[in-house]
Amino acid sequence: MKVMVTGSTGFIGRRVGALWRAAGDTVLEFDRALDARDDVTGLARVTARMSGCDVVVHLAAKVGLGVDLRDLDGYARDNDVGTAVVLRAAGETRVPRLVFASSMVVYGEGRYTCSRHGRVRPAQRTAEDLVAGRFDPRCPRCGGELEPGLTPEDAPLDPRNAYAATKVHGEHLGAVWATETGGTFVALRFHNVFGPGLPRNTPYAGVAALFASSIERGDPPQVLEDGRQRRNFVHVDDVARSVVAAGTVPLPAGFTAVNVGSPWVTTIGELAAHLSRTASGPAPEVTRRYRLGDVRHITADCRAAEAVLGWRARLRLGQPGVSAL
Repeated sequence: MKVMVTGSTGFIGRRVGALWRAAGDTVLEFDRALDARDDVTGLARVTARMSGCDVVVHLAAKVGLGVDLRDLDGYARDNDVGTAVVLRAAGETRVPRLVFASSMVVYGEGRYTCSRHGRVRPAQRTAEDLVAGRFDPRCPRCGGELEPGLTPEDAPLDPRNAYAATKVHGEHLGAVWATETGGTFVALRFHNVFGPGLPRNTPYAGVAALFASSIERGDPPQVLEDGRQRRNFVHVDDVARSVVAAGTVPLPAGFTAVNVGSPWVTTIGELAAHLSRTASGPAPEVTRRYRLGDVRHITADCRAAEAVLGWRARLRLGQPGVSAL
């Protein structure tokens, strides 16, 4: 098998390439860190490199949630245009399968149930509620408390920041590509990825990396809200296995979206405390500060990953021998 990986030197890309090489496959790397000319917005170079590939894995992207409005054009250029170019090149070179790094951020808030009204979709939290410390969303019909649950792939998409919007658009472009070409497009909706090599010291890093950077400086991790936000943390080696599975298991033509998370729910406060303990750092500080674009709870229903890809997470945050960073 011949595989092209964009973003091949990144946090996930390095593991993906290593797994495919270990299986005896040929891996073509495409990454600006290797060659400044390797920009996914350059059609001619992408097309030339992609020729003859059986699978393309598109990991290259501007990550993070976006800092402010000045990020909008950068996200659109790198992610929207970059994905469109990769898809066009895949169509012109007749690549039959494309695996796309999507994200759990496409959902916005996760799934909730009201004891009176059943499954409901909460509205965005207001600044007034957040200032008052009312962090959990309420039922839009009765104002009552909601019970968070696991989010399946058929949940409504509700992007709430620049990065999320580009991932939704990438999925939509992929569905168009699959229809037009008869190819197979697999959108892997990664939940919070952790593990050795996670990028740090950047405002676009994930929460685990931001906490680790604070601890390394000798500062307490700054936990927003009350620290009870629920998330899935999935190890980068498990994520790499999901990518290889998405590129190799028999799948029908068309668009398929799959959550890549874990069966273990962890709060943001628990994550910060775990990182502080393992690094013998200062205890976390729960700030009760907030960001309007943040969601309260988002955890994955991963049954489709097992049914469709034969994949499930193996490595748990806090498991002996499993490094968080």
